[in-house]
Amino acid sequence: MFQLEGFKARRLVGAVFATAVLLAPNFAGAQSADPGPGADTPPPAPMQGQPVAPNGLARLSVSAQFAADRKPIRSGLNWRVLSEGSDGTSSRIVARSSEPEPAFSLPPGNYVIHAGYGFASGTRRVSLGQQGLRDQVQISAGALSLAGSIGDAPIPAPLLSFSVFVPLQGNSEGRLITSGAKAGEVIRLPEGTYHVVSTYGDSNAIQRADVKVETGKVTDATLHHRAAKVTLKLVANTGGEAFAGTAFSVLTPGGDVIREAIGAFPQVILAEGDYVLIARQEGQVYSRDFKVESGSDRDIEVLAK
Repeated sequence: MFQLEGFKARRLVGAVFATAVLLAPNFAGAQSADPGPGADTPPPAPMQGQPVAPNGLARLSVSAQFAADRKPIRSGLNWRVLSEGSDGTSSRIVARSSEPEPAFSLPPGNYVIHAGYGFASGTRRVSLGQQGLRDQVQISAGALSLAGSIGDAPIPAPLLSFSVFVPLQGNSEGRLITSGAKAGEVIRLPEGTYHVVSTYGDSNAIQRADVKVETGKVTDATLHHRAAKVTLKLVANTGGEAFAGTAFSVLTPGGDVIREAIGAFPQVILAEGDYVLIARQEGQVYSRDFKVESGSDRDIEVLAK
């Protein structure tokens, strides 16, 4: 198991940085349906010879494979076939498919085959004759599956969200690839190194790590948070009943507002550290200092005195 600061990952391997990332919404929307590279899915049934296309058309059969090990890609593909105009006209999409090994009936001519695999893709130019053609597109891509934990305890998936960036020279964070990704979601990416930002809850519990994605494999990465869930209360006496409709503000010792909430006992997830809690009730203002320790969920009471 390889360990980084605030991060552990299984199957992290060296890879060449991917210089091209295709940001196509229709690809991103299909992320969760794909089990990822190397999934144990049965291969498509082999074709017995080249099928006969309708009169005047030719059959173009295509498939995709991972560039590194030449293993076939059997799920998560989105195909587009574009015509190449010989008279200077712009290319246009003439066929689409999400099958692993589609076959298209097209007029003979020149085409560009585009295979999308999440945020990765591959293209190939072909000349289709009347006799038909079988061709293959190579894609340098892998996948990333993310999770979070407090110590050894996994964080429930609904409380986590992830953003993935491509690092850029002179930019510590880089260019955003996807945001709002959920724990366990398979994110298909070009081979390379990515900057991952994990947010636990909706305030300041954030962890970051750089992760390497290898073609043809799923990289599982867990980011370790140092945070806890606190329940805010305004009470007349220690352990007493909380006042309803209280307005709370959580501040840093320097006075920066981290979180605001209203209610009898709102819950807030905060990063480990020191805070000031302000409670407002019927024109009165009360406060106290408190400390958050990682993994120690507890009540924070402000006495209305």
